[in-house]
Amino acid sequence: MTGPTPLGIDPGLLGRFRAAGGRIAWREAPASKKGRARSGTARIAHLNDEEARVEERSEGPSSILTVDSGPVGALVLLLRWDERGEPVRLVTHEAGALAAFPSGALEAGWTDGSTERSLAVPLADLVGLARYALA
Repeated sequence: MTGPTPLGIDPGLLGRFRAAGGRIAWREAPASKKGRARSGTARIAHLNDEEARVEERSEGPSSILTVDSGPVGALVLLLRWDERGEPVRLVTHEAGALAAFPSGALEAGWTDGSTERSLAVPLADLVGLARYALA
């Protein structure tokens, strides 16, 4: 029997997340009137009749990922965490706080070489939310 992955997730569950990530259909997102992806991209992730807005941008040496705070958004964020390692910052935005994310958002940031961490959302909560995106 194998132990947890570097993320601390059961290998079988992580495999299911990765497989679901491969089934995500992507399309360009409509422009937001008060867009946040000025220096990045804005796309829609579609999986199992659910969608999430996904914005990626750079701010100096940091890369920022902002996603809708639903199951597909959590899955996208979790898969990016799996690819890039633990973010240095993970915050939530309440419904209505960001024009492009009227239902609320999760925002993660990565900075090369930073050792300070500020994670407002535990990994276990992301895993629990992302499980709802699985078929």
